[in-house]
Amino acid sequence: MNYKPFVTGGCTEFAKYGVYPKSVRALGDSTVFMANAGDADVLVCVGKSALEGKTRCGVTVAECDHKTAGFLRANFPFTAPVPVLSYPRTVGVGDRLGIAGPGHLRVFEKYDALPVLAQQSIRELNLTHRTYKDVLDAATFAVYREGFEKGFGADGDHLKKPEDVEYALGLGFTMITLDCSEHIKGDGSSVECPEYEERYLGKTFDVGEGLKLTFSKEELAKIVYIYGEAIDFAVSIYDRFFKEGGAKADFEISIDETATPTTPLQHFFVANELTRRGVKIATIAPRFCGEFQKGVDYIGDLQQFDAEMHDHARIARHFGYKISVHSGSDKFSVFPSVGRNTNGVFHVKTAGTNWLEAMRVVAVHDPALYREIHAYALEAFAEASTYYHVTTDLTKIPDLATLSDAELPALFTQNDARQLIHITYGLILSAPRFHDRLYTFWRKYADEYATAVESHIGHHLQALGVPERA
Repeated sequence: MNYKPFVTGGCTEFAKYGVYPKSVRALGDSTVFMANAGDADVLVCVGKSALEGKTRCGVTVAECDHKTAGFLRANFPFTAPVPVLSYPRTVGVGDRLGIAGPGHLRVFEKYDALPVLAQQSIRELNLTHRTYKDVLDAATFAVYREGFEKGFGADGDHLKKPEDVEYALGLGFTMITLDCSEHIKGDGSSVECPEYEERYLGKTFDVGEGLKLTFSKEELAKIVYIYGEAIDFAVSIYDRFFKEGGAKADFEISIDETATPTTPLQHFFVANELTRRGVKIATIAPRFCGEFQKGVDYIGDLQQFDAEMHDHARIARHFGYKISVHSGSDKFSVFPSVGRNTNGVFHVKTAGTNWLEAMRVVAVHDPALYREIHAYALEAFAEASTYYHVTTDLTKIPDLATLSDAELPALFTQNDARQLIHITYGLILSAPRFHDRLYTFWRKYADEYATAVESHIGHHLQALGVPERA
């Protein structure tokens, strides 16, 4: 890495040398800051410190690697994640590229919500060839660079195995989203359940706010069959990692990765059983009616969604946790309902929309590269669609040969084209001919990308009704 020279005088001169102004901090008698060293960012310490790097004339320059991130978390506590789901409004903004942090943080400086910056599933890590260390470190550097001191979370998202939960918690992740999908059965059968019948049949459960629920024998038998094993699984994970003296992290239960929607009655049953067995839940993610496909707005009956969200929100308030909305990227038509029915207390997850904004910037400034990637995505779509449920119709995507360079960015307003690029991200980033070229491009246009992310995620928070900070 070729480092630019760094001034050792007053901070007013630092901007001339690529220093990020909000990162300039005192550490004892020393000054620490981040700077753009051309092909990468670096951390610089002027004076004595424990920072490991190249030292000359009292100035230490370190690469932004895992060891340097650890130095920041140890010396500047605001750069380490904390549990944030107790805050009324939280938004997961998974950063698959590791470069969206500055744009994200500008949003949360403006709007009164807290971010979960480090949010990735094992599937996403495998597709992008990253690790949880990479994800957490990218968040730490972004927070330090932007001087964001309001707090952020780190989510081991959609984890299905105890060893993955242990790994994420061991690195300091402050939220675990437990994906129970492998333990949720289809709704085509039922099971005899005398124990549950004694607890549920012949009773009325008053949730409050005018919602009362009752179970028929047939309904109860189906619900126990569908969710019984999932509840056992969630309890086992909670008891192993979170029970008294365990991890100080938020625990989310995900029951959204299923073929059929979670009815309010099913939601109540799951929450009631988990609570009865001592599980402290920060949030539950039901499978809502309609479709929450990747990268496009909600597909379904908005009136039905609003009515069911009203019930789901009342159930969540009854038990004292938040509703979580997964695949929340670009679901603008349902956001007002989410904000209104939850009384502004919710967790919403986004991720892929940041990748799409990155690719939109490519289409604007390097049309030739975008055309090459688009053609590759068409070839890779069949493989990518095995990872995600989408109803993309490739025949509706305009032939790029018929489009001028100036028309390419408009593809990102067309659902089928958005989903084409959205779900092929892993294959695109894994292709040797694209990876380095893309990251070099995004570094060149970092400010424009940050502005695009800030605008797009800001639109999400506006639609959810998040107020601006005073």
